[in-house]
Amino acid sequence: MLPDLLTTRHLLRTGQTHPQAEIERAIEAAQSASCQHVFLDRMFGEARAVAGSPDIREKPLAGLAVSIKDLFDVAGQTTSAGSIALRDAPPARRDSVAVDRLRRAGAAFIGRTNMVEFAFSGVGVNPHFGTPANACASDVARIPGGSSSGAAISVATGAAFAGLGSDTGGSIRIPAALNGIVGFKNTARLVPTDGALPLSTTLDTVCALTRSVQDTVLVHELLARRRVTRSPAPLSAYRLGVASTLMLDGLDPTVSRAWQRTLTTLRNAGARIDELALSEINDLQQIQATGGFSAAESYAWHHHLLEHKTQLYDPRVAARIQRGATMSACDYIELQGARNRWIKRMDAAMRGFDAFLSPTVPMVAPPIADVAPGPERDDAFFRVNALLLRNTSVINMLDGCAVSLPCHAPDELPVGLMVWAGAMGDDPVLNIALQIETLLQKQ
Repeated sequence: MLPDLLTTRHLLRTGQTHPQAEIERAIEAAQSASCQHVFLDRMFGEARAVAGSPDIREKPLAGLAVSIKDLFDVAGQTTSAGSIALRDAPPARRDSVAVDRLRRAGAAFIGRTNMVEFAFSGVGVNPHFGTPANACASDVARIPGGSSSGAAISVATGAAFAGLGSDTGGSIRIPAALNGIVGFKNTARLVPTDGALPLSTTLDTVCALTRSVQDTVLVHELLARRRVTRSPAPLSAYRLGVASTLMLDGLDPTVSRAWQRTLTTLRNAGARIDELALSEINDLQQIQATGGFSAAESYAWHHHLLEHKTQLYDPRVAARIQRGATMSACDYIELQGARNRWIKRMDAAMRGFDAFLSPTVPMVAPPIADVAPGPERDDAFFRVNALLLRNTSVINMLDGCAVSLPCHAPDELPVGLMVWAGAMGDDPVLNIALQIETLLQKQ
């Protein structure tokens, strides 16, 4: 198991390692075969300079390696969002808010990471720059999950201690689950999206992937500029729910086994876990029948570009964006109202619970070859994409928060456990996840 950020920071501050040594380890990992197709731009020189600056180890991130999803502006660099359609765009004039906050906290940025074009898929495939292979699969090359594909691989392989990314329907939690690391989607309003290329201005969330929940807490505090309220309450003090509607349907054998084993472990440790139908989740299909926020809001951003550069887009991405062209203003306004009413129904149904548990995704990572670019594999691609997004996207529509943490056994492909709640339930979710992580690591 790779050491996490807080552990390594402690070693730095006690003189047991040096920032320069840690950066060289990260660079070595970034240049390894495991990181093929992970970095679109490498920033090794800058990272070395930060690691060598005076007093860097006293900053929160201590000059340790952090990767940046190719969705975020970095001053002097072009933000391409995993696309060749923006290759001639002018460089950013300033850092995005998230990049600026991490930079001030002592991040050594090691590079810009590959992603699904314009963040519009949970699979992780990119026909322009290649698809990074899952960090944990040794049998065949498997999908990384997306859209923050390169960010996840950078963290899981040791090239970065944290990967800055975004989550609109699961783009942090899906690759976290499939690569055996931690991904936290905070309540969207807590971190500014300024300087991040939008997919859905309603649902986009700026957040990060890390190697542990305690690292997640630190990075979130830096991105949100707030303190997470820590609680000494035992796991038995919380009332946890399991949403049985949709979220438990069709689990593959590995996910089902890990899920049942995890629930047993938590209950044996005193956790109070009750099953709840939450049948309101079924309403989402009808609410989003006209295309949803991502289609409407991405089309509003892309339509001028599509007029001249459609041929440069991944056809699968272009098709999903162009769904927004058929949505009327009436459709969009009705969607907003329907979502607000649905959130109120969900909040009422969830009352009395501190958080909910579910599998992050219902499947382990399938082989890249099954969903690789090509019209003959489109049906398989869209089926896998829908399954990967099924559970995670519920929380985005809820305006909620969720953390995915590993719950698989050492001999299994990675499986994620999702701890989630409604808007501004971030601190209870993180406190519960911290305790669950400690329990699962003892297994």
